[in-house]
Amino acid sequence: MDSETNGKVRPCVEVVEACGEWHVRVVEDGKVTTLTYELESYALAFAEGQRIRLGLDEIVRL
Repeated sequence: MDSETNGKVRPCVEVVEACGEWHVRVVEDGKVTTLTYELESYALAFAEGQRIRLGLDEIVRL
């Protein structure tokens, strides 16, 4: 769900569950960082912190 503005990908925070693990993907300044957690609560806490830090309105759950 990356949205582009003038050729730049806008920051976003995405959370997805796959194979019993929770993955948080943070897109910022054209860089993608993905962290993996065993517990949903840890993944959501990290994602929420990144959402606040980046000044975003929402976390995208895929």
